[in-house]
Amino acid sequence: MGYIIATANMKGGVGKTTLTVNLATCLAKNHGKRVLVLDLDAQISATLSLMPPLEFAKRRKQSLTFRYLIDQIINPQPNPKQGIHDIIHSGVCNLSNLDILPGDIDLYDEFVISEMLHQQAVTLGEQDFETIWNRFERVLLSKILEPIRQEYDFILLDCAPGYNLLTRSALACSDFYILPAKPEPLSVVGIQLLERRIAQLKDSHEHEAKINIKMLGIVFSMLSSNILNGRYYKQVMHRVVEDFGVEKICKAQIPVDINVAKAVDSFMPVVLSNPNSAGSKAFMQLTQELLQKL
Repeated sequence: MGYIIATANMKGGVGKTTLTVNLATCLAKNHGKRVLVLDLDAQISATLSLMPPLEFAKRRKQSLTFRYLIDQIINPQPNPKQGIHDIIHSGVCNLSNLDILPGDIDLYDEFVISEMLHQQAVTLGEQDFETIWNRFERVLLSKILEPIRQEYDFILLDCAPGYNLLTRSALACSDFYILPAKPEPLSVVGIQLLERRIAQLKDSHEHEAKINIKMLGIVFSMLSSNILNGRYYKQVMHRVVEDFGVEKICKAQIPVDINVAKAVDSFMPVVLSNPNSAGSKAFMQLTQELLQKL
């Protein structure tokens, strides 16, 4: 059984999706790993980094997105038309061992789920609604991934910013998480908030099932030579080292590189579209470093 790794930060705009798709591609292309990317963000950036919009629109029209699998958990049908194997898009970017489970711009309505779980609690005579909710968020992604978990060396979960149901479920079912960050105070606050949330998540579930997720590393991105030489950067890094320890900070850092931004236009990660760029080389080094950590 392979690793499930979530990419998460409470703050947006820190390079989560770019990190996820390039790490996945490096693992598949350079290290021969069988990799699945699961897009859990309604902005579907990971999906559109690995497939053209027209392909996504066609799949969405045919209910071949992650939304359909969530619907199956919320409102199970006796004979569902599609299973997870039908919805996974295989061989993306012409790599036979890189797959994606496409996201959706309309993932779920948390209010509808709350209503459904409340009805369940009433039916079961369960007095503590929190227990029902915790059980649901713990098993939601685990149930979806269970049929295919043995088929991959790595399943990478690209989480949305913030702390919604899918992010909590992703953290609950993952072995590790990677924390992308920018070298700025607000990004550091995002790290601290996520750490606090994960501690609370573990506490709230400890009576039923242990959540054993561990931090794999903090990855700093969008670094320019001006930032690296500045006092501002050094102050931020000092705070992170104080809070988390130097061993949690990945040595490989992702520089500002226009090629990374351009790669989005080609619906292909930069490690494929421009493998000799500074950004690509940094992602390759990071992949090697994370494999050594594992």
